[in-house]
Amino acid sequence: MENRNTLVRSLHDLGAAAWFGGTLMGAIGLNGAAGTVSDETERASTASAGWGRWAPFNAVAIGAHLVGGAGLIVANRDRVVDQEGTRGNTVVELVLTIVALALTAYSGVLGATVGKAGKVPAKGSVTPSASTPSEVAGAMKQLKLVQFAIPAVAGSLIVLGAQQGEQQKPEEQARDRGRFGRRR
Repeated sequence: MENRNTLVRSLHDLGAAAWFGGTLMGAIGLNGAAGTVSDETERASTASAGWGRWAPFNAVAIGAHLVGGAGLIVANRDRVVDQEGTRGNTVVELVLTIVALALTAYSGVLGATVGKAGKVPAKGSVTPSASTPSEVAGAMKQLKLVQFAIPAVAGSLIVLGAQQGEQQKPEEQARDRGRFGRRR
């Protein structure tokens, strides 16, 4: 390869990794730990406080992923257009990025609903009890699903990035040069 894209590739990959890892740890570790708080009225608020502390770092991670992704598309625009499979991979990654952004934003809205409720009784941070107010209980049930959907989608972004890296191998590009009769 004639040009290296270490900075944008690192932003892309590290941003996705932090997005994935942070949300997975929050869904499993933070929510699980908050569920062990002895006072059931502090479980949801404890988890909300933790998620609130993570949110700015998650925003930076997402921003890094977006900047890195845009930089990679610009740097590899000819390959994205010409190399078999690369355009499709890029489109799927873009769609999944939009889905992950929407899920993350929705998670924030749901989390704000739970957080604003303050001290409410709950079995866990995203598991309502019979005495949890209905609006908060509904937000908790949705959060339980969304908070696992985010790392699933962000993990898919990492896999697609790895696939694109494989598509940059010389033998992959050579195969496509023969197919398209031009050099990338």
